[in-house]
Amino acid sequence: MNNIFLITKREFLTQVKKKSFIILTLLAPLMIIAFGAVIGLMFKANESHNVIQVVDKSGLFKGQLKSDDKLNYIFIPDANENAKINALKDDESLNGILILPELKNHNYDELEKNTRLVVNSKIGFDTKQRIVSDIANVIKKEKMKQLGIAETELNNLDKYFTLKTINVSENNKEDSDLAFGVKTGLSMVLMYVTFMFIIIYGVRVMRSVLEEKNNRVVEIIISSVKPFELMMGKILGVTMVALTQFIIWITMSVIGALILNTGFSSIQKNIPGGSEEIMSKLDITQIATQVSHSLLELNFPLIIFVFIIYFLLGYIFYSSIYAAIGSAVDNETETQQFTLFAILPLTLGMYGSFSLMNNPDGPLGFWLSIIPFTSPVAMIARIPFGVPVWQLVLSIALLLGTTVFMIFLAGKIYRVGILMYGNKATMKELWKWIKG
Repeated sequence: MNNIFLITKREFLTQVKKKSFIILTLLAPLMIIAFGAVIGLMFKANESHNVIQVVDKSGLFKGQLKSDDKLNYIFIPDANENAKINALKDDESLNGILILPELKNHNYDELEKNTRLVVNSKIGFDTKQRIVSDIANVIKKEKMKQLGIAETELNNLDKYFTLKTINVSENNKEDSDLAFGVKTGLSMVLMYVTFMFIIIYGVRVMRSVLEEKNNRVVEIIISSVKPFELMMGKILGVTMVALTQFIIWITMSVIGALILNTGFSSIQKNIPGGSEEIMSKLDITQIATQVSHSLLELNFPLIIFVFIIYFLLGYIFYSSIYAAIGSAVDNETETQQFTLFAILPLTLGMYGSFSLMNNPDGPLGFWLSIIPFTSPVAMIARIPFGVPVWQLVLSIALLLGTTVFMIFLAGKIYRVGILMYGNKATMKELWKWIKG
């Protein structure tokens, strides 16, 4: 036991003392935010401003097709239609001409049939859909007027219905759509982070074992410690490194949520009302405040506890497999035939968890979070939505028992494979090592 502690301490200190670890731990959250900002800017940079001239022969659409910074409607007289279409090809300041025929006897089917958009280059799908939507809204309003429905009544018809959900299992707590969105986002982030870190740090253990085996350093180490102690020391050492990063990131996230919540609340109090421009800006702060409120209302102690427990057990479970693989082969090329067995169940759990966002308590969510091969990611995906205590206890017990059993099997393979050279391991050979 003392040897395991010493090896764990050595692995941990070796990793955390590196400048790369300190820089990555502190800058990773900022890098993720910056990466998201860059993606947003890329989408923004690909947007274009389109100028569409409109020939409105019925006079129905003039003044009702609204322009903005992405799409500009310019109405032109009917007489210039043919001349404008002929000159469109060489007109770089214009993107297209929308021809809206005359509406006869309120025949909207005929209007749709003869409406056409003439363009001089390819326009984006979203721009085309925007034009279709604008035309459809005008026609909809016109049809409602014919039925004798006023504009205010029309707006009331389209008014969104908000359904308040009261959960009696959570002390009559109200669960809004925004809160559900926050839970879904948090669920996906935690699930993906767990999936990525189990694979990244598991592969790191495998490469470390493989490197020591190829350098024959392990022959010297084995003379002082048992193979099982060396394997567990490496796994636990890297586990502590990952947990240290997670604790720092969780602390930064909670502090950030508290700062945002306080900051946006103070902005709301200090901004006076009355101006539409101010109120539109205030909507952003209100949404941000509601998001931060929803985050802070979650049971973070339980979420953090479950996250750490499942990451810890899941990582040890899969790292044992990776350590066994690293000890059984002589080079990284040979690891490919075995790593699929470690990656496939975890990947199945992650992609299966996407389907349980809309129904966290469904049968798929239950079984994915109970089966030890998938529970490290599936249970973390469910926990923001709330999980019955008995399911949580059962899942942890099964994962803990399976992890201990996997350590036992990996130890059997590691004990023999770490000193084997030039012998390509097969599944039959591994089975012999386990039985021996």
